[in-house]
Amino acid sequence: MVGGRAADLAPTTAVKIFSAGTAGCVADLVTFPLDTAKVRLQVQGESKPLVKGQRAEYRGVFGTIFTMVKTEGPRSLYSGLVAGLHRQMSFASIRIGMYDTMKQLYTRGSESTSASKPHPTTQYTADYSQLPRDVTTMDVFLRLSSPEKEKCSYMFAVLTGCLPNITRNAIVNCSELVTYDIMKELILKYNLMTDNMPCHFTAAFAAGFCTTIVASPVDVIKTRFMNSVPGQYSGAVNCAITMLIKEGPTAFYKGFVPSFLRLGSWNIVMFVSYEQIKRAVMRFQQS
Repeated sequence: MVGGRAADLAPTTAVKIFSAGTAGCVADLVTFPLDTAKVRLQVQGESKPLVKGQRAEYRGVFGTIFTMVKTEGPRSLYSGLVAGLHRQMSFASIRIGMYDTMKQLYTRGSESTSASKPHPTTQYTADYSQLPRDVTTMDVFLRLSSPEKEKCSYMFAVLTGCLPNITRNAIVNCSELVTYDIMKELILKYNLMTDNMPCHFTAAFAAGFCTTIVASPVDVIKTRFMNSVPGQYSGAVNCAITMLIKEGPTAFYKGFVPSFLRLGSWNIVMFVSYEQIKRAVMRFQQS
């Protein structure tokens, strides 16, 4: 950092929360079509298994996007956007904005933690305070972006998949945002880059890749379970076992490419936006 500027001062928790929520919405606006394509690929064949010789409707992330635009129109790519933005404002703002505060709380007195070197990442402990709201908005998004939303009973569906969603969010927060924190810290420690956009881009790309590797199986199970009709699975474990028996282990990485494209691009846009918005707010406050 260049010393002495307002943007270099440690931001308050309120600034971090506001910046994180705004950055999450910006990232969703940019990457939403990739997320919609990922969901379509993950649930493909769930209610109507493909017969032998039948060609899948969706093939690859860009093929899925092209098919959706061709058959349903461009607006289908942003189906459920409002629920997605609501999720980011109520979820990303807390989990990202509260990271430094929670990190300092649990590592108080540690030499490795310094208030003068804040890192914009997530404390998954703070995530649990937002899980009920997040489960609801994510479930609405999945059901709006699914072509078979007419089968859903919204009265009881909003909490469907609560357990796998908690598991998925904990894994994503641990891998995605802690990885970003570590990568950024290492880059700055060894003077590979300064604390600017290339550094944020590199750390966010690494975080997105690691998260996709770790979280894809849970993400697929969560999506399948939340998209299933009532009674189809007795629980998340039963959903996983059924997938393993009927489709094999590769089913847990169905939609891996769009998942990586989405997570990687989402992390890049979100963290770069978060850093810039946070600094802009600090400059405004100090002006």
